[in-house]
Amino acid sequence: MSADLPDSLDAWRAVTARRVFDGTAALSSFSRLRDSLADTEGTCRYRLVFGLDELDHPMVEVEADTELPLVCQRSLERFLLRVSVRQRLGLLRREEDETMLPPGVEPVLVGADGKLAPLDLIEDELILALPVVPLAPDTGALTPDTAPARTQDRDNPFAALAALKKPPT
Repeated sequence: MSADLPDSLDAWRAVTARRVFDGTAALSSFSRLRDSLADTEGTCRYRLVFGLDELDHPMVEVEADTELPLVCQRSLERFLLRVSVRQRLGLLRREEDETMLPPGVEPVLVGADGKLAPLDLIEDELILALPVVPLAPDTGALTPDTAPARTQDRDNPFAALAALKKPPT
């Protein structure tokens, strides 16, 4: 992780000071993301910009660029998924203030103490960027020629019950 990014910061002071954090973080530093990755090799380039939006709402712009190592669910091989995230987050003191945010701005509830973990903001956006089913781009679509062969048709285990159901002749 970049020495520039603190583990925790006061969100309201960062907004007032219009703080900008630029740097890189190792993928291994994202504890919640780790379980979804094939391994933790690599880094994430990030940029966090704190400030006020056009309507004077406190916000932070999160930018993250990385290649996430995933396991393709079709080939079961490791591949790198290029992820580029750009998200504006509205910082809120109360849930009721969410309605004041402009469209496209995601809310982040900040506790009374103002403490915020900036690495968590980046990690949240990377988790949201993960595909539900990771597929390597070069695996292509399954066709009848490439689909796994079906096993031989087996006897229906309920055939004996069907014979019992027939009326006697």
